[in-house]
Amino acid sequence: PSGNMRRKRRAQRERHESSTGRWTRPALVWVGITIGLAMTARPCQGFSQSVPSFGASKRSLPSASALQQAATTAAFDVPLSTTVDPPLTATSTSSPSKVGVLLLNLGGPETGEDVEGFLYNLFADPDIIRLPAPLAPLQSLIATFISKRRAPKSRAAYDSIGGGSPILQYSNAQAQGMTESIKKRYGLDVTAYVGMRYWKPYTEEALEQIRADGVNALVILPLYPQFSISTSGSSLRVLQEEFAKHSEWYGPGKLAHTVVPSWYDRPGYVSAMSNLIRSELDSFTPQELKEGGQKRHVLFSAHGVPQSYIEAGDPYQSQIIDCVEKIKKTLPGDAEGVEIHLSYQSRVGPIEWLRPYTDDVLPSLGESGVKNLVVVPISFVSEHIETLEEIDIEYRELAEESGITNWRRCPALNTDVAFIDDMADMVMEALAEPAQSVTEACVANNCGDSGGALIDEQMLGISATGVGGVGAEGNLLTKQEQVLKESERMNGRIAMLGVGGTLLVELLSGNSVMHLFGM
Repeated sequence: PSGNMRRKRRAQRERHESSTGRWTRPALVWVGITIGLAMTARPCQGFSQSVPSFGASKRSLPSASALQQAATTAAFDVPLSTTVDPPLTATSTSSPSKVGVLLLNLGGPETGEDVEGFLYNLFADPDIIRLPAPLAPLQSLIATFISKRRAPKSRAAYDSIGGGSPILQYSNAQAQGMTESIKKRYGLDVTAYVGMRYWKPYTEEALEQIRADGVNALVILPLYPQFSISTSGSSLRVLQEEFAKHSEWYGPGKLAHTVVPSWYDRPGYVSAMSNLIRSELDSFTPQELKEGGQKRHVLFSAHGVPQSYIEAGDPYQSQIIDCVEKIKKTLPGDAEGVEIHLSYQSRVGPIEWLRPYTDDVLPSLGESGVKNLVVVPISFVSEHIETLEEIDIEYRELAEESGITNWRRCPALNTDVAFIDDMADMVMEALAEPAQSVTEACVANNCGDSGGALIDEQMLGISATGVGGVGAEGNLLTKQEQVLKESERMNGRIAMLGVGGTLLVELLSGNSVMHLFGM
């Protein structure tokens, strides 16, 4: 777009924001993320499931026949208990099992009519907007308020990329490619299912199909390379709740499962990302290289999360940094004129998110004379609104306005053959390794209640050796630096009461609360 068109579009966005009232913007509610982090989403109490090992070796991938045998029996030798009750005794049966793989993802609206419902589901999730206990009954009301306010702007964004999100199509294609790779390379028949957190097909619907198909050996694979309590953690919590409510379907002897909570450090994933980035680096013409002083820059743009998540123990930032470092080692370096940068995108609201922000880094790079830039969406494995609209349209405009003339955007992995084959390897290795349950994955990645001064380890089923050996005492949620001070929590709850009251007044009056004071 021309400079005049970009300025006109930006002015339209600014007028839209002004017309809705800055004090009524849904972004205001994100204050609750900082404060309410400690207040919600405790692991389900009373959930007990024996989670067996699908095999014993972690050092080498066994033969297909060995994997077939391991995956088609309900006799397991390493029962793990997610409560402090004595471990259940493993039982055996001669009936074969059916192996399934459940791919978890965010989901997205397929049409403009879906946008408001999708946004409601998103903001009704207490892992996205975390309210103190006194305000918890308002979660649905606040979600309704935000979704109605944000829907027009979000619908326009989806219209700019064709009217809906392609995330389901890509997820289905990844599932199909993975099962075909497993069959071709390992000789194992596996059925794949896709469960979305905030839109159809929902995770609960995928579970119903898994049960209807008679699957009793399940690998759970979130399509998020790095673990965050707001992505993988939220999806796993849905499973945790479903398993607890329906132990007659998913309990011991019914459905053995194992989770792959994160996989950003897999050599296959790192190699697939590196190949895509190298292709973009190689695409600069001699004239472009000359214009940029023989320099090429790579900007990894990761989805941001509130800083408060990290302070509460979310491993996301450390995994992003480690992931970028691993990919960086496979790319050309300073000697070849390649410089690496990392930033975070998609922040919402007035609170502090992970820095540096992508929309701050791009102008800074332009001011420093950068001409050749490859932007890499590092935390996304398929194209959707954050890549196709936020990066390809908004950030590209900003980069060009900042003087970055030669723009490249590395595609998401989508159905890249190397990535699909690595997904297949991941599933087969998960079948061969000792299992990790949904609850163990949540606890090991600090998805529990981090808001209290002390953590009730008995409630979480944590012994001195962790939950089923996952995490040792003192290394989970009881770290002093991960616990919010009581005074901070009290101030935060008071602040959230003010925010909740403000939202309620605005919802009832239809105007910004500032208008009540003539402002």
